[in-house]
This record gives sequence, C-alpha cells and structure tokens, in this order.
Amino acid sequence: MHGGAAEAVRDFSFLANVDPIVTVLSNKRGVEVGLDDLCDEGPGAPPAALVPVPAAEDAAPRTLGASVRAYVALTKPRVIELLLITTIPVMFLAAGGVPPLSTVLLTLAFGTMSAGAANAINCYIDRDIDAKMRRTRRRPLARHEVTPARALIFGITLAVLSTAGFLLTVNPVAAAGSLFAILFYVFVYSLLLKRRTSQNVVWGGIAGCMPVLIGWAAVTGGLAWTPLVLFGVVFLWTPPHTWTLAMRYREDYAIAKVPMLPVVAGERRVITESLVYTYATVACSLLLWPVAGMGPVYGAVAVVLGLVFVAEGHRLLKAVRAGVTGVHLRPMRFFHLSNVYLALLFTAVAVDPLLF
Repeated sequence: MHGGAAEAVRDFSFLANVDPIVTVLSNKRGVEVGLDDLCDEGPGAPPAALVPVPAAEDAAPRTLGASVRAYVALTKPRVIELLLITTIPVMFLAAGGVPPLSTVLLTLAFGTMSAGAANAINCYIDRDIDAKMRRTRRRPLARHEVTPARALIFGITLAVLSTAGFLLTVNPVAAAGSLFAILFYVFVYSLLLKRRTSQNVVWGGIAGCMPVLIGWAAVTGGLAWTPLVLFGVVFLWTPPHTWTLAMRYREDYAIAKVPMLPVVAGERRVITESLVYTYATVACSLLLWPVAGMGPVYGAVAVVLGLVFVAEGHRLLKAVRAGVTGVHLRPMRFFHLSNVYLALLFTAVAVDPLLF
C-alpha cells in the first residue's frame, strides 16, 4: 500500500476491538470550506499556550445534555450551515420556482446528516493535530469529551443513515452524490491531501461543492450544465476563502505541520493566487447568466458582488506590495466578505426564478 492508503488502514484498524454497544445521538465567525471547522477565536485571542485544555477526567461529559452537545459539535454545525446555503437555492433554480416542501425537508435532513458524518470522521482523523491548534483545541476529541472509537462509529452511522435516507426517500442520484462527498472528504482530503500538499484545499474542496449537485439532483433526478457551473463557483471560491483564514492562523497550521499555502509560501504569493481564484470565481458566476437563462436580478447581483469581491482582493495585494504584513493585512476581512459574497450570490440564485 502507498502512503495515504496505508494510513487509512492503520487509522481504522482498531474497529475490530470496539465495543459494539454504541449510543448514537442525534465554529466563530466563519467557515474554513470547506473544509474543517469554524474559528472560535478573534484577533484578540490569547496565544495557544495560554489556553488551557481540560484533562480527560475533567472534560468527560457527566450529563446527557453535555453528551448531546459533544456529539453535535463533532458534526461542525457552522460548516453545515454554509453547505445548506448552497443547497436550498439550487433546488429553487432546479424547480423553476418553489420546489416541493417534502423534497426540500428530506434533502436538508439527510444532507445535514451526510455533512455531519464527514465532519465527525474528520474529527477522528485529525484528533492529534486538533489538540495542538488554538482554533480547534476545543473540539470534543481534543477535550476528551468523546472517545475516538465512539466518534468514528457515530460518523460511520450517520454516513449509512444519510445514504440510505437519500436512496429510499429522494433518489439514487442524490444518494450517490452524498456518499461520494463523504468518501472524498474522508479518504482524499483528510487522509491523503491535507497533510501532504499545499494544494489540499483546492482539490479537497470538491467535497464542499457536492451539495450543489445533490440539491439539483434531488429535484430533477439528474444533472445538467447549470449545477455544474454553480459547482465551479464554489470550487473556485474555496481556495481564497480558506487561504485568508489560514493566513490568520498560520502559526497554528505550522505547529500542526499542515502545509497550508500560507505556511509554505510568502504572503505575496498567497494573496496573488487568491486574487486569481477570486477573478475566476466571479467569471464563473457570470457564466451562469447565459447558461441557466437567469434574469436581470441575478445578473445585477453577480456583477455588483463580483466587483466588491475583486476590489477586496486588490486591497490585500496593494497592502502586501506596500510592505504590510501579518495581521495588519487584515486577511480576515476578505474571509468574512467571501462568506457574504457566497450567501448573497446564492440568495440571488433562489430569488431570480421566483421573479422571472
């Protein structure tokens, strides 16, 4: 076996000895798309060394409510919120108006379980580095609130239930998309790419794009060029969104030996590449206008949002060229704006077919 596959086998090999009786129950201000969790600290947070991590016996949940909160935290609810932001509008577009309520509710329910499954298994895989990083050391496994075995079985159970739910109540195409997203996030991103290449979030971001295809397939039973264009928007949006967050937490990733681009490259290169992806994101968003026959509302929103998004990227580039470095570049301003950009763009995707 080669590197990633061998690690995957080692990571899951303990399952043979796991107690079969398991109870299945069931970040701050932004998302890493994609791909891991939300940051829990702001710019004024204390250094990692000053943030205490509870001992296992102190952090173990002693009540049902604490256990439930720990298991819910494993699913990374804020990350799921972002995924749903891209799912629901696509369903409106696929239906050419308001989609069937039952289809929407079932897709949201099983989509939430699917994303929660991938996130919970990711928490299991990354439990060693989560304990080292300031922004992730409050996750349940890092605080010993859930055992690794139970976290893994919880994630696998959610994966099985979400896939079966899509298959039985929605359609096979949506089920296949959901299962692919889980497997890709776990085996390709978490086990193969994340700790090996600075392009981890570029290709790993494919998993975060899948809700667009799943939402479309849930309504139509198939795929088309329109959801593929929106898939491209999210795919191109993910690197600059994640890299600016990683600029803020560069030391965290360096300590954990995760080769995010801001760890292995200078700030000018990171910002330059982010700006290229920003332009590509805006161009792809405008491509949807003719491909899907969108009306003037979407077109106007996409143009205005695109101009603002690109302008913020140029602000960063101008600042780094002027010698500004570190937190003074204010990369989190771009990060938060990218969240707003995606949310408003997909809101326009949903509203436009209701008007035209």
